[in-house]
Amino acid sequence: MAATPQEGAFIGNMVFRVCQRFAEREALVADGRRLTYAELLARVRAMIAVFVRLGLAPGASLAILARNQLEVVVVYLAALAAGLRFTPLAAAASAADQAFILRDARIEALIVDPAFVDRLPAFTSSASSLSTVLCLGDCPGAVNLTELTDSEPPNDLGPTPSGQDIAMIYYTGGTTGSPKGVALTQEAVMAAIMILTAEWEWPADLRLLVTTPVSHAAGAFLWPTMLKGGVFHVQPSFSADSFASYVEEERITATFLVPTMIYRLLDSGVDPAKLRSLETIFYGAAPIDPTRLAEALRRFGSIFMQLYGQTEAPSCISYLAKSQHRLDDLESLTSCGTPLGAIDIALLGDDGVAVVSGEIGEVCVRGAHVMKGYWERPLETAQALAGGWLHTGDLGRFDKAGRLHICDRKKDMIISGGFNVYPSEIEAVIAALPEVAEVAVVGLPDSYWGEAVAAVIILNQGASLEPSAVQAIVREAKGPVHSPKKVEFLAQFPMTGAGKIDKKALRSALADGGA
Repeated sequence: MAATPQEGAFIGNMVFRVCQRFAEREALVADGRRLTYAELLARVRAMIAVFVRLGLAPGASLAILARNQLEVVVVYLAALAAGLRFTPLAAAASAADQAFILRDARIEALIVDPAFVDRLPAFTSSASSLSTVLCLGDCPGAVNLTELTDSEPPNDLGPTPSGQDIAMIYYTGGTTGSPKGVALTQEAVMAAIMILTAEWEWPADLRLLVTTPVSHAAGAFLWPTMLKGGVFHVQPSFSADSFASYVEEERITATFLVPTMIYRLLDSGVDPAKLRSLETIFYGAAPIDPTRLAEALRRFGSIFMQLYGQTEAPSCISYLAKSQHRLDDLESLTSCGTPLGAIDIALLGDDGVAVVSGEIGEVCVRGAHVMKGYWERPLETAQALAGGWLHTGDLGRFDKAGRLHICDRKKDMIISGGFNVYPSEIEAVIAALPEVAEVAVVGLPDSYWGEAVAAVIILNQGASLEPSAVQAIVREAKGPVHSPKKVEFLAQFPMTGAGKIDKKALRSALADGGA
């Protein structure tokens, strides 16, 4: 289909122009290497040339399974600049889920790092579409992509794709069944990039560090960093001490952390002076305990900015600005801020009508960044996009200040004795107990109640807590319906490939007699 005057540039144009604009500036730091924008562009162009020589034309499907490293960033940029249909695989996911995605997305080419080479026989035997296997290093049975790129002359951009061509397919965590592929078009990705760059709070001198997977949430931070001519720092993993040392050495001004990383920083006793260069800590991807958030604000200062989005509306629904984190207004710390200006948001009931102000409804979103649909799942796409809205599956309410509060996932809501019970409300009560490190609340089938409330708790080291005490505290705070009928203690939670608590696995384990 011919382009129209309204379509504008696509991702590849942006990558090339930004790298040319800031050619002499430092762009990327990873694996002990430092690349300028000019050097990064040369590497991206060489990798595009490799893709072309291997027969990966625009629209061809490419997946990557790798830990954080410099070449992952290059692959990420080259794949989207070349107009390929790009699918990242979560390194923490099971081999079975990864193989399912390769089949479901009909992946033609796969890039792995040597750490995952043992999975290749299972992948190649189960994914009939897979014809090319590349490795970021030496792997038996795979072509060394790094060596090919080292020796390949740079290539220019190929044909400009349409704005409605699929740029990426991200797969959901699969907590309610098989993972679903979220198809994002070139236009949707560009829209998300522009929203994040325009509306989030970025330091003027931007040196951003990510330790979570670049192939997933952390990748969203690459684009604004590049548009602003900043430096994108990549580390393969997170530990509180090494993180603090790196921030101090490199004078990092911004970073992205998930809540558990913030807890680890607090519990480690890291000297706040080591983090004094930080102007912004972006956090999100999972709910945060407001008690611990308040502790972090007191310890590290007013440098926290919360993002709320989901794969279907990538990173763009609302955000809680640094100035909105207020220790004198604790309700602010249970919210995810105000909706972003470039999107439309409504809280709808099951009848598709907006709920009364202050009431709980499903968070529904419209915007140029919203997914095209679920890959080859027309029924689920129709349900998710019914009535011209993206139905997020999150239940939320607005407070009097216009801040959005996520009450729960719609599918996590418990109906006990005819009452709607929101696990997050119970989790907030239990999480405030000094003995508790983490908590998750789920509903279990019950012949009397329909569903019974169950709480699963990880205790702080050396702490003890009686189930009856937990039940009494919740009963006092929320009432008898909310009081857990079952309280279990664990050393660690089962996690999804996306790094979230796997409540489906918890429910299954509890229903079978124990967690």
